[in-house]
Amino acid sequence: MPALENYILGKWIKGDGEGQSLYNAVTGEAIATASTKGLDFAAILQYAREKGNPALRNMSFHERGVMLRALALYLREHLEEFYKISYQTGATKADSWVDIEGGIGNLFSYASLRRKFPDTPYCLDGENHPLGKANTFMGHHLLIPKEGVAVHINAFNFPVWGMLEKIAVNLLAGVPAVVKPASVTSFLSEAVVKKIAASGILPNGALQLLCGSAGDMLDHVTSQDVVTFTGSASTGLMLKSGKRILEENVPFTMEADSLNCIVLGQDVVPGMPEWDLFIKEVRKEMTTKCGQKCTAIRRIFVPENKIEDVQIALGKALAQTTIGNPLNEKVRMGSLAGESQRTEVKEQVQKLLASSQIIYGSLDSVEVIDADARKGAFMSPLLLLNHDPFNTTEAHEVEAFGPVSTLMPYRSTADAIALAKKGKGSLVSSIVTADPSIAKEYVLGAGMYHGRILILNDQCAKESTGHGSPLPLLVHGGPGRAGGGEEMGGLRGVKHYMQRVAIQGSPDMITAVSNVYQPGATGKKDGKHPFKKYFEELEIGDQLVTEKRLITSEDINRFADLSGDHFYAHLTSTNFEGTMFERQVAHGYFIMSAAAGLFVDSYEKNPVLLNYGIDELRFTKPVYPGAEIYIRFSCKEKIGQEQKLDTDIPRGIVKWLVEIFDETDETVGVATILTMVQKKDA
Repeated sequence: MPALENYILGKWIKGDGEGQSLYNAVTGEAIATASTKGLDFAAILQYAREKGNPALRNMSFHERGVMLRALALYLREHLEEFYKISYQTGATKADSWVDIEGGIGNLFSYASLRRKFPDTPYCLDGENHPLGKANTFMGHHLLIPKEGVAVHINAFNFPVWGMLEKIAVNLLAGVPAVVKPASVTSFLSEAVVKKIAASGILPNGALQLLCGSAGDMLDHVTSQDVVTFTGSASTGLMLKSGKRILEENVPFTMEADSLNCIVLGQDVVPGMPEWDLFIKEVRKEMTTKCGQKCTAIRRIFVPENKIEDVQIALGKALAQTTIGNPLNEKVRMGSLAGESQRTEVKEQVQKLLASSQIIYGSLDSVEVIDADARKGAFMSPLLLLNHDPFNTTEAHEVEAFGPVSTLMPYRSTADAIALAKKGKGSLVSSIVTADPSIAKEYVLGAGMYHGRILILNDQCAKESTGHGSPLPLLVHGGPGRAGGGEEMGGLRGVKHYMQRVAIQGSPDMITAVSNVYQPGATGKKDGKHPFKKYFEELEIGDQLVTEKRLITSEDINRFADLSGDHFYAHLTSTNFEGTMFERQVAHGYFIMSAAAGLFVDSYEKNPVLLNYGIDELRFTKPVYPGAEIYIRFSCKEKIGQEQKLDTDIPRGIVKWLVEIFDETDETVGVATILTMVQKKDA
C-alpha cells in the first residue's frame, strides 16, 4: 500500500514505519498510509522561518497577491484530477465543488484583496494622530509581517478548502505556512500540494505539508509564530493549553465545531416563500457533505404551533435525498469520511436520545445506491425532536458530526434567542423571516453569541450563499464553544499574521518609515509640476504650493446657478440670524472645484490619464466672499497596476493630499484625490 509523502525542507519525504492506514470512505478499501514518524519538527519550522519568511517578507502585498492569483489559475487546470480523488472521501460532486473550487476561490479573493493594500511589504493601519500643537510630533500604527510561521492544524471534512482558505491569508500577509491536515482525508491535501510544489509559484519554504501526526511540533513554536486549529473543542482546548503556547504567548486561533441553529420566524406560515426556503435550507445543511460541516445546522427552532407542519415538510424533503456512491449521478448524499466517523456519530446520537426521539431516519440502517452500506461509511439522515429544550441540555451540548439535527419548539422571539444562547457560542445562526422587526430583535439579542448571522427571506434568496457558507471577506469564527477565533475576514484576517506597532516621531520620519506622506512633512519642490511626471518619476512628498484665488459673491452665485444647488446658506438674500453662518458662504464643492483649478496643470498633454476619485473630503471652515484660498498639493502614495492586456497603457494610481488654506493659513478643506498616471515605459 502506498505511503503518503510529507513536503518539508523543500522536498518530498516519507515518514518512518507503516503509519496510519487510510481508507476509501465509499468502498472501505485501504488506499494509503500516512506517517510523520522520524521527522524533525523543529527543523521544519526553522526552514519556514529562514527560507519562506524572508522571501515572502521581501515581496509587496501586490506581488504576493499576483502570486496567489497565479496559483489559483494553475490549480484550476487540475480540477478533474482533484475531483477523482475527492470521491474517495465520500463527497459528491457538489460537496467536492465546495471543497476544491471553493478553496481555489479563496485564493482568487485574497489575490484581489491586494488592491486594498499599498505596493509595499508592510502597511499603515488606521488614521494618523497629531500629538502636538505645532504638528512636529505625531503617531501612527504600522503593520509588519511576523518573522515566524503559520502552523495550520486542519479538520478532515474540507481537506482542500480548509488548507487554501487559511494559506491564502497568511501568504498575502507575508508569512509562510506548515499545514497539518487531518490524516483521514490527507491524501487529497497531498495531491493538491503536489501540484503546488511542482508549479514553482511559491518561494521555497512558503508552504510545507505534514501527512500524519503533528508530533512535538507545537513544542517548538515561538512568539512570532501563529497557530490555527480547526476541529473539536476538546482537542482545541488541549492544544491551546500547551506549555510552549502559554510560555511564548503564541497567537492561537481556534475554529471549533459548534451547535449552530436556525430559527423559523413567528411570522412565517406554510405557503409563504420563506417557509419553503426554511425547509430547503435545513435539508441542505443536514445532507451537504453528509452533515460533516462545522457550520451545519444542529438545532432547529420552530414556533410551537408549527412543529407538526415542519416535521412533515422536513420528512418529505429528506426522503428525496438519494444516498450512495458519489460517482453515481443520481446520488445526492455520499458517505461520512470513514468508519471511525460513523461510529463516533452514532455514539453522540445515543447521548442525544436521552432527551430526544428520532422522527426521521434510522440509526441502524440506510438504503444506498451503487454501494455496499456495510463496507462504506454510509448513514441515514436523522431528524430528532426534543419537546422540552429549556429543561434538557443534551441538544445544546452534544454534537453529532454527521447528518443529524434536532427540532425544538419555542413560544416567542425572546425564547428563540434564549435557546440560541444555550449553545454557548456558535459559528453561525440563521433566522428565516419576512418581518424586519423580528430580524432586528433576534440579531441584537443573539448576535453576541455568534460569529455570523444570516437573515434569510425571499428578497435575498436568489443570491444568498446560504447558512453554511463562510465567505472570504467575512469573518469565519465565533465566541465561546466555537473557539473564540477569527479566520478569513478580508483585511481583518490578514492582520492576524502581522504585528501592529505604534510609531511616534516627526511627520518627516513617519513619512520615511511608512512610505506614505503625512500632513506636515517637508515637501519636495523641484520646480516641475507633479502632473508632468510619469509614475516612476514621482516621489512621495513631491509637492506644489499654488497661488491664491479670491473668492467672490459672484463666483458663489454662478456656481449655484450652474450646479442647481441653491441651499439657503449660499444665497445673499438669506437672513442668517440663528444659522451657523455670518453671511453668504461658498459651496464646499465649489471650493474643491476651485482647488482643482489651482493645482491642475491643464495646458498641455501630460502623464495624468484621468481623475480616479476623491477620498476623505472634509470642509473644516466656512469660506466667505473676500477670502483668498491656496492649495498645498502633495504626492501621498503610489500604487502600481498590472497590465491585463498587452494593449493596456502601463499605469499606476497616485494618491494626492489636497490641503486647502485661506489667507489666514487656516485649513478650510482637506481631501485625498486619486489619479491614474501613465508609466514612462508606455
